Amino acid sequence: MLGTLAKWLRILGFDTYFVNSDINDDKIIEISKKEKRILISRDKELIQRARKDKLKTIELKTIDIDEQINTVLNEVPFDKTKVLSRCILCNTLIKKIKKDEIEKKVPPKVFEKQNEFWFCSKCDKIYWKGSHYEKMIEKIIKLS
Repeated sequence: MLGTLAKWLRILGFDTYFVNSDINDDKIIEISKKEKRILISRDKELIQRARKDKLKTIELKTIDIDEQINTVLNEVPFDKTKVLSRCILCNTLIKKIKKDEIEKKVPPKVFEKQNEFWFCSKCDKIYWKGSHYEKMIEKIIKLS
């Protein structure tokens, strides 16, 4: 339900646990308690149950991604130094990697044009400052 929001929260540097549809509400509440997470949802019943359990919640009432991000940022400010520090796929902190270590893992044109790369040790995704980077930075500036 909130996969795009989860991706954007990771881009902003938030440690974001995204629940797939296989996990029931009881398990979601259990994980939120155990890991001291803020539960973000559009599901009113889940939000009400979580609040009864004294969990911090953010109830979203829109499907507009910019409004969702702004709602979260109004409740939980982000640390600008952590922007683009997490893998958007798996949430793992990414690390800088030497260019010569990834030559065969990125397209030749990317390898030729880029000098800085980051690597997710969990899912093997490699990141660089391409056109997507510029678009993300523009959006983050608008949100700030």
